[in-house]
Order: sequence, then C-alpha cells, then structure tokens
Amino acid sequence: MAKISSIEGRILYNSRGSKTIEVDVKSDNQFLGRVCAPSGASVGKYEAVSFPDGKPEKSLKILKENSQKFIGLESSDLRGVHDVLKSLDDSANYSVVGGALAFAVTIASMESASKALGEPLFKTLSSESSFKFPFPLGNILGGGAHAGPGTPDIQEILICATGSKTIEDAIETNLSVHKELRRVLEKEDPSFTNGRGDEGGWAPKLENQKALEISAKACENLGFTLGKEVSLGVDFASSTQWNEEKGKYVYDRAGFENSTGEQIDFAANIIEKFKLIYAEDAVHEEAFEDMSELTKRFPNTLVAGDDLIVTNKNILKKAIDLKSCNAAILKVNQAGSLFDALEFANEATQNNIKLITSHRSGESTDSQISHIGLATKSKMLKVGIVGGERVAKLNELLRLSEHDLIRGMAEI
Repeated sequence: MAKISSIEGRILYNSRGSKTIEVDVKSDNQFLGRVCAPSGASVGKYEAVSFPDGKPEKSLKILKENSQKFIGLESSDLRGVHDVLKSLDDSANYSVVGGALAFAVTIASMESASKALGEPLFKTLSSESSFKFPFPLGNILGGGAHAGPGTPDIQEILICATGSKTIEDAIETNLSVHKELRRVLEKEDPSFTNGRGDEGGWAPKLENQKALEISAKACENLGFTLGKEVSLGVDFASSTQWNEEKGKYVYDRAGFENSTGEQIDFAANIIEKFKLIYAEDAVHEEAFEDMSELTKRFPNTLVAGDDLIVTNKNILKKAIDLKSCNAAILKVNQAGSLFDALEFANEATQNNIKLITSHRSGESTDSQISHIGLATKSKMLKVGIVGGERVAKLNELLRLSEHDLIRGMAEI
C-alpha cells in the first residue's frame, strides 16, 4: 500500500475571503491529495473549533512542526492518520490543532490513497459495490447569518428536485428554479439588485412568509407541483434567533418573538403550508425535546439536526434516544477529522437516521464532499446551486455519473 512521503500546508482564502488552510499529502512521492478546509458562519456551540484562537497560522505551524509524525503511514490508514492528530490534540473539539487541519489532513490523505489505488475517492471510502446519487439540495433564497440586513430571518430556502430520475435532471431543475426566482423577484421589486448571500441564494429585502411564497411561485411558474417534481426545504438556523435571557426566539428583522410553543407552531405551519421535504434546525441547538415533537408530527419530512448534533457521534446518540430527528447533517469539519465524520455516519445509518452531506457557507473549490456524500449513502447533498465553489461539487457529480458503480438516485 502507498505510504505518506510528504505533507505540507499553506494559507489560502475561502469563498468569503477569509483565511483558511490547505494541505498537500503525497504518497510514494507521486500521488498528491490536496484539500482546502471550509468554514461556517452559523456555527454550532459544540462543533469542532476551526483554528486555535481563530488563527489558521497556528494550525499551519503545528503541521510544520509535526509533519514527520505522518511520514511512513499508509495514506489509506484513516484511523492511523487520525490517531496522530489526536496524539497532538486530546481535546474534545480540536481546540489545539484546529478542526480545519484535521479535516484537510485526513481527506487529503484518503485522496492520495485513492489516486495510488487508481480508483475514485468514494470507492476508497466505502466497501459497497454499488452507489446511488444523493439529491442536490440548494439554497435559492438566503437570509440570517448568510445575508445582510433586510433579508429574511430564515437562513435558507432550499430547492430539491425530488421527482428527478437522473443527477443531470436534478441539477438542471434546481438551476432553472434559481433562475426563475430571480425573474419573480425582479418583477416583485424592480429595484432588486440581484444580490446573493454567501451560498448563492438570492438575498432580497423580504420578510419570511413572502420569501417562501415567492420561492413557491417560482416553482409553479415552471409548471412544477410542490411535493412532486420539486420540493422546498428550509434551514431555520433557529439558534441565531434564540435569546437565552428572554427564553424566546427573537426575529429582529420580522419584528416578532416566539415562545418555545410558538416556535414549534411557526415551524410546523411552514412545513405544512409549503409541503417541505426538509426542515433543518427548526428550534435551537439544545432543544432536543422540541425537535422530537416536530419529528413525530412530520414523519415524511426530513427533520434534520445541524447545530443540534454538529456531526458529533455522542450528541447523535442522545438525539436518537430522544427521537429528536429523523435526519442529520454531516459536515466533516464540524466533527474535525474524516475518521470522526465516518464514525458519525455509521452511527446514523445503523439507527435509520438519514444523512445529508453538506458544504459550509465559507467554501473552497474542492469537490471531495461529493464523494463523501456517495460513500456515506447520503440522501441529499447540500452544496448550493451557483458560485464556482458550489458548482465545483455539482460538476463533480456529473463526472461521477460516468462510473458504472453509481446507478440512479437515492430514495428519500
């Protein structure tokens, strides 16, 4: 098996223009794995720390000082690479080396291994003999932490081509809805500047309900029926509204406050009215019992935890015990290393929790998460619709459609 012969890093920039770290892992002096770490804006309290003291330079310094510890390891030995990282950082959240470093080193190592084996990354990560494409899930209208003042409090309104039979049609359908939504917004507000949020969703000056209605109208204008050819999803990102002192959800932009019960009803009304296929973080990150209520009420909707679970296996076990969700976001950099993330994915799959592999709002142009989505049998791949860093993931899915190992679309 190929062995790591060199490991190097550098400081680069993500899609928000913020500093991040990129790592090169080379096996047998010829097989290069290269990964640039992303970062989030809506960050869960319990997820891995991206960089020690928020400084990528500190992670890079640690890598340079300890690079020899990785030399000679088999690049496909994900646990071995993970163990070296943990020998440098025994914290629960990678606060010493940075979760971004753990992310980049472990995925780059596996990419190097896949090149040495002459097979695609998704195959190196999985022992399965056949795969199905996850449905692309993309942000068509953004607000909250991903867009500026005047936009909706709701962070993301998403589109998923649930009726598509091929990955090509699913991507094209999502793109067509995004384009039509622009036309609807321009008609609604001739002064709309075509501004977009961090993930490529349109960022209009609208309140929550109107934003949802207009998103539904764009689908209907194209002849689609919600819940059939296409479905909407919402990332409520409710922790950004939660005010601990008041014990309420404060919607500053819309000008109202919700008690715990009112928040559950608020989310439930949106799920029902707009026939959502996907509802993420409808309550704040520690409201496990409230999530349980929504999960019970909407068994046919993917009620997903992101900030609630932060790709953490131990927190997921708590959510499973309390029946707090039927779906979970998988963000490798929330967990830290790819080893951690795959352990999380296995726990989810064994307990019938459906996975949604996701990008971050501050992204790179890398496309490895498309492979990770396939390898983990994710039902959806949340990677946006437009923007070079988003399209890179979608284009990789189209390339992968040429592989005989992948047949058809996942069953949601």
